[in-house]
Amino acid sequence: MKAPLTFCLLAAMTGTALAAPPVSRLDEVLQRGTLKVCTTGDYKPYSSLRADGSYEGIDIAMAQSLAKSLDVNIQWVPTTWKTLMPDFLGQGCDIAVGGISVSLERQRKAFFSESLGVDGKIPLVRCADVQRYQTVAQINQPQVRVIEPAGGTNEAFARAHLGQASVRLHDNVTIFDELLSGKADVMITDASEARYQQKLKPGLCAVNPERAMQYSEKAFLLPRDDVAWKGYVDQWLHLSVANGSYDSITAQWLAAP
Repeated sequence: MKAPLTFCLLAAMTGTALAAPPVSRLDEVLQRGTLKVCTTGDYKPYSSLRADGSYEGIDIAMAQSLAKSLDVNIQWVPTTWKTLMPDFLGQGCDIAVGGISVSLERQRKAFFSESLGVDGKIPLVRCADVQRYQTVAQINQPQVRVIEPAGGTNEAFARAHLGQASVRLHDNVTIFDELLSGKADVMITDASEARYQQKLKPGLCAVNPERAMQYSEKAFLLPRDDVAWKGYVDQWLHLSVANGSYDSITAQWLAAP
């Protein structure tokens, strides 16, 4: 015998009402009392690992500001550019920071916060070679030695556009010394990093930092499908920009255009 339609509808409504709502990462962080932050620690001026094991940089200061807004502590989770996404997902990080470029490949597996600003790929070279490496065509030659950190968007650019050049992978801490010593000719990186490193390493020059070879934006990486957590992070970021605290932090690190 078929159940009356009203009974079926009532049962369905009751089942829906009894289903537990999904717990947001925002609630988890508040209950846990800890913000789990993935970062590489090798990308100045955004994230740098000090000799004493602590971190510093623009995004490190911003992560500390986010934790303060939640009244929680930070648990740093070390990662690399090559393992960023599996570590972010596997280690249960609430956010990943450190000069992370927005990409569609990453967007498939995670959310991004609101953009932190536009930043594009440019060459970083020895100052004596600035005129030699102005364009992709000039760099994409068999005799040109390109050097990149493994696993990030810099390597992806080199693989996609510099197939004729010699591309070598190297750690992102001593990579700039490789350029200075003449062991490599060009590093493709974000304009912000190139500007910072030319200030830090006299003899290196950012090539046309105002005219990027590839458009890019930076943002924080967030767990996918958690609208409440993304909403909180975006609102905190919006207020940080509006009240000037974000500009105050970046001004301490970034070289002027």
